[in-house]
Amino acid sequence: MKDTQQAIDIVEDLFDALRHRDTDRALSLLDERVVWHNVGLPKVRGITNVGKFLALLAKPTFGFDVTMHNIAADGNIVLTERTDVLIWRRHRIEFWVCGTFELRDGRVAVWRDYFDTIDFLKGLVRGAFRALTGR
Repeated sequence: MKDTQQAIDIVEDLFDALRHRDTDRALSLLDERVVWHNVGLPKVRGITNVGKFLALLAKPTFGFDVTMHNIAADGNIVLTERTDVLIWRRHRIEFWVCGTFELRDGRVAVWRDYFDTIDFLKGLVRGAFRALTGR
């Protein structure tokens, strides 16, 4: 993929689909052999396995949101700096993430996220506090 803006658009569309619980649209943007790696955790390989995780986010008691702070691309490589939000009922876990996306033939072939475990745990505690206090 030579069009840098098109690569950015594909990654932004992926996050928009996840935000709107549109698993089918999200999966249509992934390569069949996609590798999703939250660094420090095991890699998830293949569209079927990744789809199982994405389908969880679309369930009524779960959800996902994202604030994109920065996004840049060079050819078929897209870098993101963002705040992800994992939602479970009233509990919102907000944490900082940097992601690298490698596209092949207009689809995400590698999705690699880096996040700080301490920042994730702080988001978990803040989310629990807000859920308990209603703030």
